[in-house]
Amino acid sequence: MKNDIHPDYRRVVFRDKSGNFSFLTGSTSTSNETIVWTDGNTYPVVDVEISSASHPFYTGNQRVMDTQGRVEKFKKRYGQL
Repeated sequence: MKNDIHPDYRRVVFRDKSGNFSFLTGSTSTSNETIVWTDGNTYPVVDVEISSASHPFYTGNQRVMDTQGRVEKFKKRYGQL
C-alpha cells in the first residue's frame, strides 16, 4: 500500500436517533461530534437515518405492495385489456 493516501481507520459510533439504537464499529467516516461510549472512551459519532432497529424489514412492519392489481388498473385505464 502507498503511504499517506488512505483515510484513517478508527472506531466510530453509528447512532440511529429514530430507533434509539447505537453501535460501535470500525470505519473511515469522520464527524465533528463525539460521544462517550459505555466503555468510558470517547468516539466520533455519525448519525444515520435508518438502521436495523428502525428499518421496516427488520422490525416486521414491512408492507407488501399489490403490484398485480396496479398493473391491471393501468392496463384497464389505457385500454390494453
